[in-house]
Amino acid sequence: MQFGVFSVSDITRDPVSGRTPSEAERIDAIVRIAQKTEEAGLDVFAIGEHHNPPFFSSSPTTLLSFIAARTEKLIVTTSTTLITTNDPVRIAEEYAMLQHLSKGRTDLMLGRGNTAPVYPWFGQDIRQGLPLALENYNLLHRLWREDVVDWEGRFRTPLQGFTSIPRPLDDVPPFVWHGSIRTPEIAEQAAYYGDGFFANNIFWPKEHYMRLIQFYRQRYAHYGHGTEKQAIVGLGGQAYLARRSQDAVREFRPYFDEAPVYGHGPSMEDFMKMTPLSVGSPQEVIDKTLTFREHFGDYQRQLFLMDHAGLPLKTVLNQLDLLGEEVVPTLRRELAAKRDPEVPDAPTHATLVTAKYGDRAPRQPRPNANRGDNVTGSSPYQDTDTKDANA
Repeated sequence: MQFGVFSVSDITRDPVSGRTPSEAERIDAIVRIAQKTEEAGLDVFAIGEHHNPPFFSSSPTTLLSFIAARTEKLIVTTSTTLITTNDPVRIAEEYAMLQHLSKGRTDLMLGRGNTAPVYPWFGQDIRQGLPLALENYNLLHRLWREDVVDWEGRFRTPLQGFTSIPRPLDDVPPFVWHGSIRTPEIAEQAAYYGDGFFANNIFWPKEHYMRLIQFYRQRYAHYGHGTEKQAIVGLGGQAYLARRSQDAVREFRPYFDEAPVYGHGPSMEDFMKMTPLSVGSPQEVIDKTLTFREHFGDYQRQLFLMDHAGLPLKTVLNQLDLLGEEVVPTLRRELAAKRDPEVPDAPTHATLVTAKYGDRAPRQPRPNANRGDNVTGSSPYQDTDTKDANA
């Protein structure tokens, strides 16, 4: 079971101090939060992609490369990468490079994005959001698995004899999670390819996510990747911790009341009843998180939203200490004890390499002399199969 944190990269006024951090301060802070995530014994750090204020994360691969260079074990990933407004060729190139630089400590979460104005900024039409997502990922999947790709679709210029570089590390693409909060077609595509399905989960009703995840599990089994319970599922959730429950409620209330996504609606107490939001002692957060398994079955990745709503950096770092010391160890033990022995772990680069190559050395693509271009349509690599070489 993997545990981690995910950030939406918001820059929000601290309602207690009245101060709004600068972009520079938030970017520095998120690097410190990622480092603290590893120090606290968690497995994953994820950052979303946004192109408009009040967010800062428009270039996740740049940020994640910097974080990967300052950590040793942490898996760096996204939450999410926009498969609709990014060219799939560019995604293939950038995340393969990140995979190399991080020595395999990267995977990728794809999503359509929910900010309508972003689409025309990148030359796309939000009314085509779903077919864009499906077509772009079909291409991305091929670019990471085929040395030479011929492609023609609806939404981008055709490709002829194209090779995406660098090839994935060990010729094994980054594992892909498909993030979705509402769309069965995305769950269907994740199931078709045997990829992971990540349910954001922070806005219930849980019955909606239960239906979506169960649909993904059924289709995963239908396509022959394993049984329903072996499907790869990730969940989000948000928490605020203090050693005493009443301190947690008192400390977090002003941030909840003023947060753009929370405030001016249901009370914090009602919101906690209706959603996964946990505000309380470590044991209360443990108890709430354990209910996720009761609702959705055994799953492989749990990400917590911890640094939102204007919380100051010092507070977030303290939260991560509590999460790492008093919450995650118990969750690891409790969930492992309850887990069906046939449920696999979340894929990592090492397990994917082993699954493909067994005890054999993985392929390391080496360009042919004077053939390392994508113009001729011939094999660009020394060991490309004859079939591909004649493509």
